[in-house]
Amino acid sequence: MIEKSHSTPLVPINRENLMNSLSQVLIFKIAATVSFWCIPLVLFPAAWLDAIGFPTPKPMMFLRMLGWAYLALCVGYSFALSAALNQQRLVGAIWAGIVSNGGACGFLLFNGLDGTWANWGLLAQGLMWASTAATAAITIGLYWFGVRDSALTVASGISPTRTS
Repeated sequence: MIEKSHSTPLVPINRENLMNSLSQVLIFKIAATVSFWCIPLVLFPAAWLDAIGFPTPKPMMFLRMLGWAYLALCVGYSFALSAALNQQRLVGAIWAGIVSNGGACGFLLFNGLDGTWANWGLLAQGLMWASTAATAAITIGLYWFGVRDSALTVASGISPTRTS
């Protein structure tokens, strides 16, 4: 006796089933922020930060608070990611990300060119320049795919573009 296979039929792939570009930008933003900023600033002992060449303030309280603030931004980005995965734009969170990352990029670029971290450890300098590049890419991605691109519907807030 031959048994029949109970396989699931193939479903055609359409645009709604694919992860959109805004989702990819937000996933990168959340993963990078949690990995390279939240976890180290909240959990790493000062000695670890010193070991890779970052100056550590005394008390560490303000660095810890900054790590928690970054984590709070990631909570907002997670809501934007959820909307983007449902083919929608959460405009408020996208604009918050543009302001946050654009401001950070400008601040990092100015300080890097000014030599602020020239005497830090090589790894710390590399992380700062990588953060400069990442915040620039995230800012551009959030604007390009979250504001400029109208492929997704607005989930909440006021649309940044006029529709007539």
